[in-house]
Amino acid sequence: MATEIERKFLVDTEKISTLNFSAEEIIAQGYLSTDPTVRVRLKNNRGFLTIKSSTVGISRQEFEYEIPACDAEELLRLCGERVLKKIRRKIFHGGHVWEVDFFGGRHEGLILAEVELKSPDEPVELPDWISREVSDDVRYFNSNLSQT
Repeated sequence: MATEIERKFLVDTEKISTLNFSAEEIIAQGYLSTDPTVRVRLKNNRGFLTIKSSTVGISRQEFEYEIPACDAEELLRLCGERVLKKIRRKIFHGGHVWEVDFFGGRHEGLILAEVELKSPDEPVELPDWISREVSDDVRYFNSNLSQT
């Protein structure tokens, strides 16, 4: 069993545009279920199926399995219009790797940053391009974004 512990933040769009990112991934993801969360993802032409428990604080159980890309494409079709499209870029700051998601489609312009932690009380140095924390705001859960 793996535990995901992450904090999520809105990003200042003007400040983020000046950064140099180390990696980029093109992601399409949809949700087959939201309780528990069952996500299918196509990331740089690799497929993944992820199952997540309910979030308690900023932690939850997470199980992720690589699946054939053609299976991921078929499963994404089952999600219909509830597929999120985003570009994920990574940057190192304050001893952590930050994943910054630039959303497309109906969420064009939304930028969210996530940082994974080893424990819920691990200190995090916030970069100056962070706007505000939304870790506990369900409107910014990807599973909910896919529904709206």
